[in-house]
Amino acid sequence: MNKITLGDRCFELFIPHSEIDKAIAEVAQAINREYENNCLMLLITLNGAIVFAADLLKQLTVDCRISCIKLSSYSGTECTHTIKDLIGLTEDLTNQRVLIIEDIVDTGNTYAYIVDILKNQNVKDIKIATMIFKPDAYKHSLPVHFVGLPIPDKFIVGRGLDYNGTGRNLIDIYQVCE
Repeated sequence: MNKITLGDRCFELFIPHSEIDKAIAEVAQAINREYENNCLMLLITLNGAIVFAADLLKQLTVDCRISCIKLSSYSGTECTHTIKDLIGLTEDLTNQRVLIIEDIVDTGNTYAYIVDILKNQNVKDIKIATMIFKPDAYKHSLPVHFVGLPIPDKFIVGRGLDYNGTGRNLIDIYQVCE
């Protein structure tokens, strides 16, 4: 499908699943190299990153554990610039190597918020893996370590990303029709 409708918005195909799958495989290979012979804690941001995390986990060969955190910063197609902590961190991460798993890093506000939480947990180190990165929208100096696909600052849905809760199950990524 080249065009779809979700709620009141039209979306057009932007990134086909074959390109996404290739990018995820490359991210997994990089993580496997980086964390070889290490135990890793994957901190998955719900709800969106669950799809990316599932695809990524199938390809990771390093020892890892998982935990989830649920935050919210969007309303419709707009970033609210306010982070809501819906399900907080429940694990003791003292001296752990933590890899944040995000579906998308745009402004970086959620990423910075999580890093602040983790610094208070006395973790050994913190890195991030994201399926999608919007460098033009990024407002922080924190490094983004593992990037699947850098894209322009467009609103997208699919592969875990949603529009008002819909579209997460799409295998491809779509952008708002122009």
